[in-house]
Amino acid sequence: MVFAADNGQLTERFISTNESCYPKVTAVASVHMVATIAIHKICLEPGSRIIIPDISWHKFESILQELGESRNSRIAYSQNTLEIMVPLPDHERSKILISDIVKILLRRQSCDWESLGSTTFRGKLKTAGVEPDDCFYIANYEAVIGKSRLNLAVDPPPDLAIESDYTSKTRLDAYIAVKVPELWIYDRGLKIYVIDGEDYLVVENSPTFPGLPIKVMVDRVIQQAQQVGSSRALRAFEETL
Repeated sequence: MVFAADNGQLTERFISTNESCYPKVTAVASVHMVATIAIHKICLEPGSRIIIPDISWHKFESILQELGESRNSRIAYSQNTLEIMVPLPDHERSKILISDIVKILLRRQSCDWESLGSTTFRGKLKTAGVEPDDCFYIANYEAVIGKSRLNLAVDPPPDLAIESDYTSKTRLDAYIAVKVPELWIYDRGLKIYVIDGEDYLVVENSPTFPGLPIKVMVDRVIQQAQQVGSSRALRAFEETL
């Protein structure tokens, strides 16, 4: 990536060097001083993000390798554009609450599941990649038990993915490429998306939990958690079931 200062504006693109195929960041100042650092050394503040255009699939794979798995950032890649962001506390709080609601409901229904958190999912056609805030294998939970790596060419996508949009907006095109059947996006209110061919439809009811007012449940728990705390709000929710 190249970050170039131009009249106070910051632009960016990807570069390679003779020494390595990994991405580098080059800052160009008005006095023509140039400094290059590896991408994994970029420090983003919580709530911040960078968007990098013109990234090929090969470069995306190189960036993932350099960033590694032990990081607090999230990535999304589609249409040759990469987004890297670091979530805010509100982002994490709502994501955890929604995930806990899902687990409570699955336990009450005696359903088995595997939760794979922010696993990186790569589309079969190598055009998109995404890391949900959390995801659940429910109907297909047996297919991923014990696996440390997933390959969507042979493994199914998660049955349900969860995103919190406090920090950045979820890219639906990335999820379409990965073929996640059901996607929940929380942005001061829950929206439920169900895949329909090459698009997502917004629906009122969750296919994973038919007959339950999921949107009302989620909104109520998150609002209550802001007043009494997460653990008390979740206990109160479980007592109502």
